[in-house]
Amino acid sequence: MPQQTAVNPIVQLLPLALIFIVFYFLLIRPQKQKEKQHQKMLQGLNKNDEIVTSGGIHGTIVAVKDRTVTLRIDENVKMEIEKNSVAYIKKP
Repeated sequence: MPQQTAVNPIVQLLPLALIFIVFYFLLIRPQKQKEKQHQKMLQGLNKNDEIVTSGGIHGTIVAVKDRTVTLRIDENVKMEIEKNSVAYIKKP
């Protein structure tokens, strides 16, 4: 009869902990950093910035409020959108 050796419970949890660490550094941490950069960009929105919304609308900011911005899309065409829908600021 072969003898069974007791496996330390910590050794059994080691692969699971290693998988969590890999997921943290490859998925969770970069996503949090990207979210911080996006929030910083939203706080720095200024009048006359040219932006693109998450829906693909290109426009120029004419007014910035607490939660919204007003965009000029074309001559005499303005639209008020949520700040969170701003995807990025176009660079000149």
